[in-house]
Amino acid sequence: MSFIPQEILLVKNGELALKGLNRGTFEDVLLKNLRRRLKAVGRFSLRKSQSTIYIEPLDEWADMDEAARCVSQVFGIAAYSRARIVEKDLDAIGRMAPLYLADLLSEAKTFKVESKRADKTFPHPSPEISREVGGYVLEAFPHLKVDVHNPDVVVHVEVREMGAYIHTRQLPGAGGMPVGTAGKAAILISGGIDSPVAAYMMAKRGIALTAIHFASPPYTSERAEEKVCDLLRQVSLYAGHIRTFVVPFTELQEAIRDHCPEELFTLVMRRMMMRIASMVAVREGCGALITGESLGQVASQTIPALACTDAVATLPVFRPVIGMDKEEIIRIARKIDTFDLSIQPFEDCCTVFTPRHPRTRPTIEMLEHAEAAFDFESMCRRAADNTRIVKL
Repeated sequence: MSFIPQEILLVKNGELALKGLNRGTFEDVLLKNLRRRLKAVGRFSLRKSQSTIYIEPLDEWADMDEAARCVSQVFGIAAYSRARIVEKDLDAIGRMAPLYLADLLSEAKTFKVESKRADKTFPHPSPEISREVGGYVLEAFPHLKVDVHNPDVVVHVEVREMGAYIHTRQLPGAGGMPVGTAGKAAILISGGIDSPVAAYMMAKRGIALTAIHFASPPYTSERAEEKVCDLLRQVSLYAGHIRTFVVPFTELQEAIRDHCPEELFTLVMRRMMMRIASMVAVREGCGALITGESLGQVASQTIPALACTDAVATLPVFRPVIGMDKEEIIRIARKIDTFDLSIQPFEDCCTVFTPRHPRTRPTIEMLEHAEAAFDFESMCRRAADNTRIVKL
């Protein structure tokens, strides 16, 4: 006897509905991402129809609670709901609605029924479905009253080709676009609050991520690198697999310390990071770099300073948090559960050799003159060639 699912997930597309002739391509990527996320929690069948994706368990061991959590983290989904499947019979629908939604209805004071008859061969029109199902609900919960304007619970009934579906409130999805539909970019990831948020925000726009982290042992510890990996694992719940590179940066930082004016340490370091990140990103097929810089937050994030670092990048630089204040960034970090990881006290290389009085209005000529004091080009190439891949 084959397994017949009693509960499924109904997933509603978001921006994908606006993609016209390309919509099918975007939906296919979304289905692929959903299958990848659901693989660990059971076997599921996924099919799409009329801006809705139906996710049905293929065996009784599928964890629907965990499946719903996974679906909530997949970009490209506007909303989702858990639904009970019943046969396309008005009495069967009416009997099941108060049973399936008993927990919600027992605590509510008012309700209404909204019905949608997508299968026009079903003999009962939507108003009749709502009226009959409402009668079953009132019979099971006589304390309830009907309120069509502001009910505590809305009972949704959808009659489609494959069956009838009963569900209640839709839960918000992660929104955005499916990861992988907007190309690939490299996030310069530190152990701070901002860069994981920047990674999350660009993944939400469909960017597949590669991560580049700069390590400077013995000035930075193994625990600092582990912290970055923990952050990337958390971001990967939304962004999917993140191929991660660690760049050996000690030689360059010591050269900057020994040969450059102290007030320019951070700016020269940022330019070296941009050069190396561009090399690694191009090698990995990325079309852009991503940073967590926010305008004016620190001395290296003024307009002149950002212009000086952009000047050496060979790829476009995306800064999704550039106009946000710290509280806005922290709010997102808490939402995606990276904040507590970010505030762990393990220093990254951005805090090594921090100048006491950093230059806030540098010029490119000023920085090029400082860089001429040491052989940064061969050092950058060597660092890019000696990056190592870290498995998350």
